Amino acid sequence: MNRPDSPSLAPQGISRRQALLKLLRVGSIGAGVALLGEWLSGRSRHPVEAVITNAKRSHTVAADAHFPDVVIVEGAEPPQLVQTALRELGGISRFVARNDIVLVKPNIGWDRTPEQAANTNPQLVAEVVRQCLSAGAKKVIVTDVSCNDPRRCFQRSGIAEAARNAGALVLLPDPTQFKDVDIEGEVLRTWQIFEPFLSADKIINLPIAKHHSLSGATLGMKNWFGMLGGMRNQLHQRIHESLVDLADFVRPTLTVVDCYRILVRNGPTGGSLEDVALHKTLVAGTDPVAIDAYVAKRFWNLNVDALPYLRLASQRGLGSYEFEKVNSRVVKLS
Repeated sequence: MNRPDSPSLAPQGISRRQALLKLLRVGSIGAGVALLGEWLSGRSRHPVEAVITNAKRSHTVAADAHFPDVVIVEGAEPPQLVQTALRELGGISRFVARNDIVLVKPNIGWDRTPEQAANTNPQLVAEVVRQCLSAGAKKVIVTDVSCNDPRRCFQRSGIAEAARNAGALVLLPDPTQFKDVDIEGEVLRTWQIFEPFLSADKIINLPIAKHHSLSGATLGMKNWFGMLGGMRNQLHQRIHESLVDLADFVRPTLTVVDCYRILVRNGPTGGSLEDVALHKTLVAGTDPVAIDAYVAKRFWNLNVDALPYLRLASQRGLGSYEFEKVNSRVVKLS
């Protein structure tokens, strides 16, 4: 019999044994819920990936004195410009081997049409893709990490459709496919890089030449910002050093600068057709520093003093800013 001042374990109508069994069941359920919560909590934690180190590798091909380091082709439509430049440089098979996975990196940063010249000309991209596949490439990937909405940029630039029709795999930037990588630069260390740039056998840089409000011009080496995730606008605080670190990290197989239409002012986004000049020119080669130096001087009269990254890149062994001294060739098709 219970004492008057003790709470009863058995409510009215329920025996002591039944009450104890009920409490045991409730306790078991509570413990199970607690264990389940702990398990779910553990499952919901995102695994912390280790920073990828030793990812830096050169994608360059061997130098060949039979061919120029830089070729300038003028006076034709985009497919003919690409075909002529590659022929002068030794043919696409010099750069792409059978079963290579090739990444082609245009500028697809902006929600603009080809006529506005804020992105690489889609016909140039398509022809580079066709050339790589003709050399036996296993896969040709076309991608960029856009500044505006990627789907609109890829579609409105005309690059997605043109590249797919030429046989490329077109990849929009996927937030789950960025890896923390130690760039091993003098300024840049750990940064997020879109994974396809880490696994390609060959990388072809295919930027468009255009005005840039901060650096004067955005050319080949500036195009590497388009492989990065994160708050890459922060890199503008030391833009010249950052450009060199990125170029040193990638070391591309080939650089092909689109000078077919040039955004001569109000870059990098542009918008007005009055800011665009038609030059029908392509500048390509294996010396990315000389190519940037030549294009900057020719179209904006900018020298190494205006673009300090050129001198820094030369000091790093990435090429020569003295483009007048490199082995070059000019081909006029008109």
